[in-house]
Amino acid sequence: MPLATVHLLALSQNTTIPSYLTSLAQTPCKPLVTSHVLRWIITPTTLSKNVLLNTPWDLLLIVPANTPLPASHLSDNLITAHWSITAGIPRSITDNFTQRNPSLLHPDPGSIPPLTTSAKKLASSPQGLELTPELLDWKNPAAADSSTASPVSMLNLLAFHPTPEARESYMRYGKAFAESIGSKRGGNAKVVGKVVGAQDASASEDKEGWDEVALAQYPSFGHFVEMLGSEDYQAVNQRHRVPALRDTCILCTSEVDPVLVGGGEKARL
Repeated sequence: MPLATVHLLALSQNTTIPSYLTSLAQTPCKPLVTSHVLRWIITPTTLSKNVLLNTPWDLLLIVPANTPLPASHLSDNLITAHWSITAGIPRSITDNFTQRNPSLLHPDPGSIPPLTTSAKKLASSPQGLELTPELLDWKNPAAADSSTASPVSMLNLLAFHPTPEARESYMRYGKAFAESIGSKRGGNAKVVGKVVGAQDASASEDKEGWDEVALAQYPSFGHFVEMLGSEDYQAVNQRHRVPALRDTCILCTSEVDPVLVGGGEKARL
């Protein structure tokens, strides 16, 4: 099973996202995914909590493990903090990913599900992956003119309760997401992998415990919001996803067009 590493980077004051990506493009490292970090949706409760929440992350990169980030790019003159986690990604996902991803980021407009104006169920906290007034009102700064104008990709870190039933429950959630509750809002779990190792910038940080990583894309933040506020999604979420997890977090990002990264060269696993 091919390995890929998820990197979170906080850039130094003198480093911009374009300048960092220009520098990275001159190296053998060709990320599968390059994404601008926007905001937390769900925050971790215990695992990696200190390092993840105490750092203003700028970039999410998913990089094949056989072409890691250059050591020079992890130096203090380019970044101020770094956290990473490595996962095995099924070859069915990685095969032709660099050919498929641009079409996912730029879908045919006719294939994007329309947003509805139906009433949305609101909660007081997003920690159970429920819709809150704050999420409903948030405007995506990466969008052209509104929170419904551009795709978003959600990085999920998942830690399951140590029982077979927990994983089975989450698999039922994943099946429903792919077949109905997510897909009908344009949701696509395009990267899913089992964790094989982790490292972060804090020697005292708990590096163990995460079981899986996933990157789910939606046509817009509005589509994600619509899903969270729907009765059919919450029926499955509360029954199968929430009871399965002992910790989780979700980071909202906006992917950079692959054509603009790496001079058009393809990442390979």
